[in-house]
Amino acid sequence: MSSTQAIDVRQLINTAVMSGYQKRIILLCFIVVALDGMDIALMGFIAPALKASWNVTNHQLGGVISAALIGLALGAMFAGPLADRFGRRVIIITSVLFFGLWTLVTALSQNLEQMMLFRFLTGLGLGAAMPNVGTLVAEFSPERKRSFLITVVFCGFTFGAAAGGFAASWLIPQFGWHSVLLLGGLLPLMVVPFLVKYLPESVRFLLSRGAPTEKIRAIVEKMMPGSTPPDARFQLLTQVKQQGAMHTVVSRNYLTGSLMLWGSYFMGLFLVYLIGSWLPSLIKDIGMTVTQAALVTAMYQAGGTLGSLFAGWLMDRFNANLALASIYACGAIFTVAIGFAPADALVMSAIAFCSGFCLNGANTGMNALSASYYPTHARATGSSWMHGVGRIGAILSAFAGAEMLSLGWSFTQVFILLAIPALLTSLMLVVKSVFGYQRSE
Repeated sequence: MSSTQAIDVRQLINTAVMSGYQKRIILLCFIVVALDGMDIALMGFIAPALKASWNVTNHQLGGVISAALIGLALGAMFAGPLADRFGRRVIIITSVLFFGLWTLVTALSQNLEQMMLFRFLTGLGLGAAMPNVGTLVAEFSPERKRSFLITVVFCGFTFGAAAGGFAASWLIPQFGWHSVLLLGGLLPLMVVPFLVKYLPESVRFLLSRGAPTEKIRAIVEKMMPGSTPPDARFQLLTQVKQQGAMHTVVSRNYLTGSLMLWGSYFMGLFLVYLIGSWLPSLIKDIGMTVTQAALVTAMYQAGGTLGSLFAGWLMDRFNANLALASIYACGAIFTVAIGFAPADALVMSAIAFCSGFCLNGANTGMNALSASYYPTHARATGSSWMHGVGRIGAILSAFAGAEMLSLGWSFTQVFILLAIPALLTSLMLVVKSVFGYQRSE
């Protein structure tokens, strides 16, 4: 009888205590998402200064913002299937290098056409990073803590966006808007060597692709020293016969849930990006300064950092779909409250913080929801398609924001209307909770 020991990697990760190696992976992924969040938010922070410097209209500015968002959508949709084929690690590292380089180039733009092209190319890298980070974290996390750990990582998005806002509020008056883009490009490039050295491939992905046992054992031993005998072999006992990744995502068992994920993330990103990109301009138009506008928007983003942690905690303890539906509904209330707030930096910051806590926090929770919904062989594809469809909402938000400003709607009217997407998102998550089949591995 063979003495070879079969180790179920899923069970090993689920039952063991989180190791320092796993925590390092979490930290690296947090940094990637923070850089992603900072880079995506940069155009919103430099928008007022760019309008003054280049004398551009709101519609022209909307075109620049949407160029990056188009890149984000395409990057997400293509990167997921590539990651399910070639691995999460290589796609993450390549994407960080890509968006860092093109953000630096964007700082050298001489006109709007160049800036639109460079932001589109930047967006390709930005879109590829986040869904694959969520997938990697999900596959190194014990299931009892998966939602919380994914939201910990993705609160890096609002942390990075808020840090970018605080940096912009100091850099723009001192050095101009170019300096913000230079910062947003240099930081990712500085992180790439650390990712190359310390970021591993997903063990569950390697198993699904039939990688050599020694390659898998090397990672498992770093994660849990002494847990694998030299003759051990590895498996996923719950692994089912695989269909194609995209076929699984749109199969009968997953189609309703996929549609609700896509629709809710579409609405969520439409709302979050519209507020994040246009809040500085909207606030400046009611008589507040550029610095105050950047600080209020930074508080909106900062609220999302705490809101993300709360969303993840709630999702691990209650029905994850209904938890997020409730948070989005509260976000609708605080969004309306922004429209009725006085033009006072302190009051506006406090309400914006609460709105960001709910909306950005719930949006972060969507990453945990998608990563937990799909099986291993389709996880990156499922998550990336949710991101890709969601980015279409973000693209439309750029034009919707420009149109609202051009129509001359009042500050209050704008934020009353913005509560509608939040309520629609809540409704779709309730539908997913009732009708969305789930079997993850």
